[in-house]
Amino acid sequence: MTQQVKKLLVIDKDAAVRTSLKEILEYESYKVDVEKDTESAFKKICKGGYDLIMSELQMPGMNGVTLLQKLREQDNYVPFIVFVKEVDLDEIVSIMKNGANNVLQKPLNLNKLITSIRQILEENKTESRNSRSSKKCESLPDPITEPKNITPIIGNSEAMRHILQMVDRLALTTEKVIILGENGTGKELVARRIHEYSRRRDKPFVAVNCAAIPLELIESQLFGHEKGSFTSAIKMHKGDFEKASGGTLFLDEIGDMSLAAQAKILRALQEKRITRVGGEDSIPIDVRVIAATNKDLRKEIREGRFREDLYHRLSVVVIRMPSLAERKEDIPLLIDYFLEKKEQEYENKKMRITEEAIYELQQLAWTGNVRELENYIERLCIFCDEIITADDVKKYASYY
Repeated sequence: MTQQVKKLLVIDKDAAVRTSLKEILEYESYKVDVEKDTESAFKKICKGGYDLIMSELQMPGMNGVTLLQKLREQDNYVPFIVFVKEVDLDEIVSIMKNGANNVLQKPLNLNKLITSIRQILEENKTESRNSRSSKKCESLPDPITEPKNITPIIGNSEAMRHILQMVDRLALTTEKVIILGENGTGKELVARRIHEYSRRRDKPFVAVNCAAIPLELIESQLFGHEKGSFTSAIKMHKGDFEKASGGTLFLDEIGDMSLAAQAKILRALQEKRITRVGGEDSIPIDVRVIAATNKDLRKEIREGRFREDLYHRLSVVVIRMPSLAERKEDIPLLIDYFLEKKEQEYENKKMRITEEAIYELQQLAWTGNVRELENYIERLCIFCDEIITADDVKKYASYY
């Protein structure tokens, strides 16, 4: 049985863009119509027959999102991709909330565009219109209620409120993220929150410590290997990219990865495919990549230790985690949280702390950030009576 050719509509005010996209997509075996304005496009769409629509956001008259809204109001859930010139997080979230399947930045990365079209059409093939509608209207968990089995991010400082706002907005997108910050600031917590509030939350979250993987094992760890591909390969092994299929791959300490390993990561991200060590089959991957590092990547690039092309591939959005010294007003909240955790471990010991003790804790440097504070509270709980005093803080501070 001959497979039906998918019909696409491209809406863009730039004639060169329309022409080039039509040629490229027709080469990919799609049937392609083009329009220079949304009003004419709307009339065409109302006649039906399109499998996917792509529109530039900024159009004369009715813009791309207004067109999308009009279609959704008419219960028309044809897949829709929006092109934007600038990456503005608030704008991307708004576009996605209005029912777009993806938002891509101009000038377009053609590989990313074609991959996105294929994925959307494949998803659309197996879903009825009703199931698509419910997916578009799917609400994320109440931001006040943490998902199960996730450590909350504690903080009410201006810096942390800004981080949480960014994180909750990012969860609505599929964009790549780099999280920068000192050790102990909570980079993995942020990555997990983005995953748990996203539509990928029912799929795996796979965390990889890039600094801990020897170069000779990097391919096997990330991309897997086939049985017999090397001496100790006694069975087939799926790599972390495959294990994270449909979910999120967290590349922690990516700044410590060797240049050779960075090149392998870059290739996987560019092609959205991997090949297991010793294998021949090219395996498509569908993962959201979040990376983190405590290094200054701009400096690492200048000094030749980090690939600039990989940085730009990963850094659609950059989050900088503040050190604990930059948000000392959050220390009382963190202390309460850690004390509550310890109380759950002790059956008959209820720990309390004086205001003077909290003040003394706020004066310490906390070079190890939140992780150091947690360890110190645990030490105080072990050696102190039920009430932690300022003298206790001064006494046990010398243990660091």
